[in-house]
Amino acid sequence: MKWQFLWFFPLGVFAVEPLPKSDPAKVGMSEKALAKIGPAVESLIATRKLAGGSVLVIRKGQIVYQESFGQRDIESEKPMEKDTLFRIYSMTKGLTSAAALMLCEEGKLSLDDPIDLYLKELKGQERWESLRKTTSLRRKTTVRDLLRHTSGFPPTRGGQVLNLRYRKAGVMDREVPLMNTVEALKGMPLLDEPGSRWLYGMSSDMLAAVVTRAAGEPFENFLHRRLIKPLGMKDTAYSVPADKADRLATSYRLELKGLKVLETAAESKYLKDPAFKGGGSGLISTITDYGRFLQMIANGGEFQGKRYLRESTVNLMRTNQLPLSIPQISFGKEQRFGTGFGLGFCVRFDHDDRWDKDAAIGEYGWGGAASTHYWISPKHELVVVTMEQTMPYNWNMEKTLKPLIYAAVEKSEKE
Repeated sequence: MKWQFLWFFPLGVFAVEPLPKSDPAKVGMSEKALAKIGPAVESLIATRKLAGGSVLVIRKGQIVYQESFGQRDIESEKPMEKDTLFRIYSMTKGLTSAAALMLCEEGKLSLDDPIDLYLKELKGQERWESLRKTTSLRRKTTVRDLLRHTSGFPPTRGGQVLNLRYRKAGVMDREVPLMNTVEALKGMPLLDEPGSRWLYGMSSDMLAAVVTRAAGEPFENFLHRRLIKPLGMKDTAYSVPADKADRLATSYRLELKGLKVLETAAESKYLKDPAFKGGGSGLISTITDYGRFLQMIANGGEFQGKRYLRESTVNLMRTNQLPLSIPQISFGKEQRFGTGFGLGFCVRFDHDDRWDKDAAIGEYGWGGAASTHYWISPKHELVVVTMEQTMPYNWNMEKTLKPLIYAAVEKSEKE
């Protein structure tokens, strides 16, 4: 019997089918090779590199591996489970990008529209030179710039004068509503000339504000109405309701001596609905919920009989869209060689052992600040998600599991 979950909406009943499962061999995966995932994760737990984690592997649209390891809370000995809730931080960005591109397809946005067409508060923006000097921009920031992180907006982290000014304005403050933040940015200069540099900052939050104006409704409403609810992401939201609070994992800081509690479920700020519901971070989700979104993307914009995006639009998300003047993405001195950025995800366009030597050409994905990861390989027809709650961001899970998972693809199925 095929089970369906029924959700009730104002317009009636909506059937949500679970992600299908398959024996690995039936979709060209080695069960024996996939079995190496468990010991690898358990080793990370034994060496106190993480408290617990979850792994989801989907091949050709079928779940071939889904397991949870360790604990979601060490102190109370609560196990990590398939429905554990995670702070996904920057994994929010993929959903935001998809939401904006839906509006592009409907003609309510255009990739090359200047963002001040929608955010009039930002008209007349200039570029930062020094404490007392700004200069005119050669061109305005566009919707495309926001999607690929070439907008010129500064990161809000760091101690530079402009970063501090943005933070003082309440940028990404949970107590300041998104559109109030836009108003507070009136007269604020950009750090860079738009299109001149890939810089990871608040682009996705400004994209959420653009969606708000273009859609004529709050960003979080559009996101839930058009993506989260129809995709069946039943546990994905900006806060955790009381009846789900016990499922939220404790977050930990990885230190030299091991793991230190950062935020327990009982004391989490996510138990309270935030005023700021941005596009760059803030969502809570489960590994299965996020796997549903990624499978829609892997399918070229279609999922369980419903089309969300055209395949041509999804291809813009998962192919490098950076200009030739930006050879790869980077975080300070960390150059991610052979890796560009599409309109939503990082994209591996060239093999370079100096960065992520196990990545496949064409692989795309991203992650979140608590060391959550995901990657999709079109040529292997693979979707992989790993979840944990370990800060600062590290690559332990992805770099440990990626070679094991690719090795589990049967040779006859590889290119």
